[in-house]
Parts: sequence; C-alpha cells; structure tokens
Amino acid sequence: MSLKMELVFRALVLVSMGSLVFSDLQGDALYALKLAMNAQVNQLADWNQNQVNPCTWSNVICDNNNHVTSVTLSGMNFSGTLSPKIGILKTLTTLTLKGNGITGQIPKEFGNMSSLSSLDLGNNRLAGEIPSSLGDLKKLQFLTLSQNNLSGAIPESLSGLPNLINILLDSNNLTGQVPQRLFQIPKYNFTGNDLNCGRAFSKPCESDSTDSGSSNKPKIGIIVGIVGGILILLLFGGLLFFLCKGRHKGYRREVFVDVAGEVDRRIAFGQLKRFAYRELQLATENFSEKNILGQGGFGKVYKGELPDKTKIAVKRLTDFESPGGDAAFQREVEMISVAVHRNLLRLMGFCTTQSERLLVYPYMPNLSVAYRLRERKPEEAVLVWETRKRVALGAARGLEYLHEHCNPKIIHRDVKAANVLLDEDFEAVVGDFGLAKLVDVRKTNVTTQVRGTMGHIAPEYLSTGKSSERTDVFGYGIMLLELVTGQRAIDFSRLEEEDDVLLLDHVKKLEREKRLDAIVDRNLGRNYNIQEVEMVIKVALLCTQASPEDRPLMSEVVRMLEGEGLAERWEEWQHVEVTRRQEYERLQRRFDFGEDSFYNQDAIELSGGR
Repeated sequence: MSLKMELVFRALVLVSMGSLVFSDLQGDALYALKLAMNAQVNQLADWNQNQVNPCTWSNVICDNNNHVTSVTLSGMNFSGTLSPKIGILKTLTTLTLKGNGITGQIPKEFGNMSSLSSLDLGNNRLAGEIPSSLGDLKKLQFLTLSQNNLSGAIPESLSGLPNLINILLDSNNLTGQVPQRLFQIPKYNFTGNDLNCGRAFSKPCESDSTDSGSSNKPKIGIIVGIVGGILILLLFGGLLFFLCKGRHKGYRREVFVDVAGEVDRRIAFGQLKRFAYRELQLATENFSEKNILGQGGFGKVYKGELPDKTKIAVKRLTDFESPGGDAAFQREVEMISVAVHRNLLRLMGFCTTQSERLLVYPYMPNLSVAYRLRERKPEEAVLVWETRKRVALGAARGLEYLHEHCNPKIIHRDVKAANVLLDEDFEAVVGDFGLAKLVDVRKTNVTTQVRGTMGHIAPEYLSTGKSSERTDVFGYGIMLLELVTGQRAIDFSRLEEEDDVLLLDHVKKLEREKRLDAIVDRNLGRNYNIQEVEMVIKVALLCTQASPEDRPLMSEVVRMLEGEGLAERWEEWQHVEVTRRQEYERLQRRFDFGEDSFYNQDAIELSGGR
C-alpha cells in the first residue's frame, strides 16, 4: 500500500512540475527584461538565467502556484528598453518600472498581460505612441505613463477599460482630443501635453483641479463636524466603559499556560488586541511593497512599526471564508492564541473588516531559516551547525506541543524552513500554525483540500487531501534535510548530473552510498560534526517514510534528537528498506517516469487547474 502511495505521490509531483516548466518560461521573460533594460552587474544579481523558478528573485512576488504576480523595479536608473517577451506574464497583476531611464517604445505585447491591474511606467524616457493594445487589459485599474516623451493621440481603446479608476498621462508630447469617456474616471491627469481637453468637452485636463472642491467646502465642513462629534462621543463612551469595567475585579485577568518541557516556566498572555485597520495601514505604510517580508499560500507578510516603536509582522490573509463572519473568525483566532510555547510564534492580535482578515505577530529580526540558508546577504553570517541543531530541536518541540498538548490538536499543514522563524537569539519559532483553520480549504479543485509546498507535502496528503499530525512529521523531515544541505526540496538544477530533483531522493541516494560529506551544506565548510549530521539525516529519513503509520510521533522525534531510541528505530527501518526499495524499483518499471515526462505538454496542461 505504501509503495502505491509513493508512486501516486511521484506522479502528482510530475504533474506539478508542469507548472514549474511554466515558471521557466516566466524566468526567461524576466531575464530578457533585465537584459533589455541594461541592468548593471550589481543590479538584479539573483535574476539568474540558470535558476528555473523566478519566485525567489528580488523584487518579484508570486502566488502559491509559482505564478509571477508582481514585479517592482523603481528608481534603478536603467538605460535600456522594454522587452516584448514580458507579454508572456499573463498572471502578472502589478508592473512598476517608474523612475528609471528606460527608452524606446512601449511594446504592443504589454496588452497580452491579461491579469494586469496596475501599470506604472512613469518618469522614464519612453517615446512613440501609446499602443492601442493596452485597451485589451480589461482588469487594469491604474495606468501611469507620466513624464515620458510619448507622442501621438490617446488610443480610443483606453475608453473601453471597465475597471480603470486612475489614468495619469501628464508631461508627455501627446496631441489630439482626449476620449470623452476618460473624463468619467475618478482620477485623471492629461496636463503638460498639446491635448484638447476643455476646448472640446468643457472638461479640465486634471481631475484634481476642478472647481467642485470649493463649492463642496461647506458640505465638507458639516461632514467633518459630524464625524468629529461622533468621535468625541465614542471616546467619552469608551472612557466610561473602562472606568466602570475597572471596578469589577479581574476584568483584565491574565491566563497562564504551562509550556511543555519547561519546568517552572510560564508564559502569560492577556486578551488578544483587536487592531483597527487604519492602525495597521499606518504601521506598514499602507502595506507598502517595500515592507513585504514574505509571501505564502495564506497571504503576504508585512513588516510594521506601532507608534510605541514596537516592531510587528502583519499577515494579510487571502482566500479566507469564515462561515458566520467576523465572530467565527475571532473564535478560531482565539483558539490558536491559546497555543503558547517558547518555540511557537505568539499571536499579538488581529483585525477584521468586511473585506480583510489580518493577524499581528511580533517581528522576528533574523527572519526565517530558509532566508538564512539560501537568501542571506553576503555580509550576513552563515547559520552555523550548532545553531542548526538547536533549530531542529526547537522546531520539533513546537510541533510536539501543537500535536500532543493542545486540545483540540493543531496540525500545521505547511512545515518547511520558510515557516520556521528565528528570534534575536536564533531560537526556532514555528510560525503559520493553525492558519489552515482560518481559510476555506474547500475552495480548491485538482488537489482537493491540499495546502502546502511541493516537495514538503506527504504522499497521502497529496493523493487524498487528508492531513494528520503525521503529514506534519513528513514536512518536518524535509525541513531537517534543508537544514543539513541548505538546498530546496525540489531543485531542477540536479537534472544536469542526476535524475533526483527531489531533495529526499537525492539524500537517500547519498546515504546509501555512505557519502555523507557530499550531503552537508558547503557553506559550513568543515565546521560540523559528522556523527551529528548522520543522526539528523537518520531522523529525517524516519520522518519521511511513505507510510504515515511508520513515521514517528513528534515526541519520539524530540527524544531521538536528544539521543534516545534512534539506534533501535533505525535498525528496524533498515530491515524493511531494502525490500521496499526492490519492490519500488519493480513497480516503477511499470510506469513511465522518464525524463521526457518532465516536459510533457499534457503534464503542463494538467497543472493548469491547480
């Protein structure tokens, strides 16, 4: 049964690899853009033509299906042109290239980016006409082409953009009449051109320069007065509420939760704070892209700072659906907040609006394990072996607490190095736990109810959509391999030398060949203990067995990392592994998992529904 499950798992991985082939095409398009714009050697250095997935590149944001959704390259003083290959990015929603020295024309292929909602090419040296193909961008809301050398007439096709709310074409060399329907857009600016605005239609060339503002001043004053009065009443009422509430003993009663494995240590937490949306807007500079710390299947995370200088991380959830609305979401959040452990990320508060769900956490100054392994800057220190061992044990203790000390138990569903954060002392802090409970996991199709990251997902979860604490154990095992090797769970670059694109298969092969030195992250040099490396690898392979029943519990993992019970468990595994491997190879010959299937067109199409 476990062998069939593993084969199904690999088949589904191959289907998902089709989407990574698409990532390769996206990478080619972005790399062509980099070359065309004449990026300097020190600019976009991580935009590597040989790296398949551009989702790890700087200034690029992807969704959880590895589709590029945002590219922001402002003020980088490029001197080249725009590549027409950018038109392949049909999932791109935001393209910002403002404040550069880009020359040449806007390629007509820009009209192929059908998901684009914001296009900002302002303050460059672009010339030629505005391509009429931009009228095909039916989702476009913001169009900025200000301060260029564009000429000719404004295409009539722009009048047909149903969602356009902001168009800025000022300070160009445009001529002719402005299409009348563009004056119905809430914000526009056509000044600094030789255009017919008011002469043709009695319309101003800039929406903000109308006389309606002065005529509305009395109304605005009345509105401000009313709002101010309401705020004063609310503040006064709130003060009375707290004064009265304070008379009742224990209204700010703190709850104490024992931390598993910590003798005589308790962590206190008060009532979760409910943040105002405006408060988090200000803290994150209106959720500025420059403050993005990361992005995953549950949404983006922004760095922020509260008025008292407290640094926070704000997770802006996507794809949520709370039956029962705000109250149901709040109940789930409060349940998650009860899970308090030194190796779990503490939830500070939350915010809900009609269209937003946000969670507020403390900011982790050393970011994530994945960052420290693969994305650190040259001046930042390598994650040393002693720290990696401490991270492995700390993350295990955090997961053990979620699985075996919470009632009801909490399953993480996306254990990986990117979701293990590092505090100021480089202690492991598991984040994103319980978030799967806050979103509607029914809103999926091909891989029903599956949330996670390819290469980290257990075979039974990928094939059936059913998760358990044992699926977390599998993900944790892959995370251990990341810690030891510094590599990603899936890496196509290994195809050049071998067939094992999965990190798990790669490590198994080297372990069988007794080549442990070849497994260890090269950034460590010789600064590691080979016996300890062997121990961690053995624990990882026990955690990643195909059958969930064969995997250890997290409490057993903790004991094995502490030096108890590993030898016996490993010996049992070795007895069945030889037989399992022979049977697997026999069954594998009945399926065609050849190299050509990686680029099979059917596989690419199958991945489209994910």
